Amino acid sequence: MSEFLSQHPRTHTCNQLTKTESGNEVVLVGWVQGLRDHGGRRFIDLRDRYGITQIVFKPETDAKLHARAHELRSEWCIGVAGTVEDRIGNGGSPNLKLKTGEIEINANQLEVFSEAQALPFMVEDHIDTHEEKRLAHRILDLRRKPMQDNFALRHRVVQATRRYFDKNDFLEIETPMLVKYTPGGARNFLVPSRLVPKNFFALAESPQLFKQMFMMSGFDRYFQIVKCFRDEDLRGDRQPEFTQIDVEMSFVTEKDVQAMSEGLMVRIFQEALGVQLQTPLLRMTYDEAMDRYGCDKPDTRFGLEHIDLTSLLSDLQSGGVPLFEQTLANKGMIKAMVLPKAHELSRAELDKLEDVVKQLGGQGLGRAKVAESGTAWTQSPFAKVISAEAIKAINEKCLAKDGDVILMQMGRPKLVHTVLSGLRLHLGAKLGLISNGNQTTWNLLWITDFPLFEYDENQKTYAAAHHPFTSPKMGDENLLKENPGACYAKAYDLVINGNEIGGGSIRIHDPVVQAKVFDALGISKEAQEEKFGFFLKALCYGTPPHGGIAFGLDRLCMLLSGSQSIRDVIAFPKTQRGVDVLTGAPSPVDTKQLRELQIITLP
Repeated sequence: MSEFLSQHPRTHTCNQLTKTESGNEVVLVGWVQGLRDHGGRRFIDLRDRYGITQIVFKPETDAKLHARAHELRSEWCIGVAGTVEDRIGNGGSPNLKLKTGEIEINANQLEVFSEAQALPFMVEDHIDTHEEKRLAHRILDLRRKPMQDNFALRHRVVQATRRYFDKNDFLEIETPMLVKYTPGGARNFLVPSRLVPKNFFALAESPQLFKQMFMMSGFDRYFQIVKCFRDEDLRGDRQPEFTQIDVEMSFVTEKDVQAMSEGLMVRIFQEALGVQLQTPLLRMTYDEAMDRYGCDKPDTRFGLEHIDLTSLLSDLQSGGVPLFEQTLANKGMIKAMVLPKAHELSRAELDKLEDVVKQLGGQGLGRAKVAESGTAWTQSPFAKVISAEAIKAINEKCLAKDGDVILMQMGRPKLVHTVLSGLRLHLGAKLGLISNGNQTTWNLLWITDFPLFEYDENQKTYAAAHHPFTSPKMGDENLLKENPGACYAKAYDLVINGNEIGGGSIRIHDPVVQAKVFDALGISKEAQEEKFGFFLKALCYGTPPHGGIAFGLDRLCMLLSGSQSIRDVIAFPKTQRGVDVLTGAPSPVDTKQLRELQIITLP
């Protein structure tokens, strides 16, 4: 322990002192943020995680100490003892941006705890340093105020969550991280077992089966802030290890889970941001979201909604446009989006939208500018062939006026939705209709009534849209055998500003219904027993109706902090290549350890 600290324990943080403490003797510790000379004096900005305080070394106070202060460099870790003084009284100017901006510490003692080598980048609020370098020197990156603010916010979110669920009689119970490998969901990380050679654990991708078994065990309200692991390709909002707020409740309906979740969001927004949310939140079915926005996590902060023209153009026998006719013949979809005249783009800017569409997987973009009181189109490849009747009908359907541009996409429904929803978000950002940082508008809504299954065109099989333990809607159980694709689920997602933050469902508590769902998924009795035998057996001992939800803590904190990547709210994240550049993980292990695990590596 430093002798300085034993004699001079810290009295204040670097964000506490004001003029009311003038004349007091104080001790501060922290890092050298900035250095400058003025009027023969040496000034230091001392920083800790709470703020900044100006330190002044005066030659008339202590000439040797003043000389030593000139040896200090950025990010040296130091301790200072001195007297609180009024900056104005010393002939200086206050910094009203800082709480401590009206005072300075006249230093009479200095302790250098440790020196810092030349820095790979400056520890400043706003830096233009490549992210990989920041991650490689993460301790320096985490010293920056925006990063420390992110983790202070994350702390508030976690504490608000724990207080909320404790108040509502939930028990926080841990589930295993080393679990049985069950293929079919996200790709698992595998962990070899030394004690059971040639066998593997999987790192849990979620506590799903365990939290359902808590309900079977009589713990009617459970939550957990839990690490999950998925061996997936990464992007800005994904990591191989992530944290979720996991929740399960017994004897509940969808609305019960949603109401409890809304209460949590109210608590988090209030405590983390001081924002008061209005509840109940808006609800929108999956079908409505796809129809209006082309995606199941719509950003409802702006318009540019989609208009389905398929039925209209079918009635008009394609309106004389061969491309429409071909799309309808192939049982495709034709959708439109209106770009209002108020957001007029130049001809060149409209042409560039073609590149955006192609990046989203589309072949091209149909467009038409409305003219002559809605009776004609210009700047359109369809203008010469489309009938006047079709122009009038489409304009009326789209509520398009003179000067508006109708953007159209046609083809397979999945592709049309992907392209047009992506184009909508692109235009929302380009036209300044949304902001992805420093949010002031928070649109939260529930997306409900999801399809129970998704059909895989390549495999010609059904897959669970959420997971195979999701309950079908009341009455849809009878469709499980004859028409699984028509089944809807008691499932729901919470969306914030176009980001899916939470997803959940009412679970299957009837073994007969669970068996029907497995049959619809093409999972044989043998495979059911091999993968889920322990769970199916537990299901037979009097299971209560139950449901739950899981919230992505990292993604929620990313949104609340205005960050562009979840890597900015995870202390030690991986890169998009799944590598920890700070520690060098993953790394090879020696042959002896592999031999103990009875594993060989292939060249």
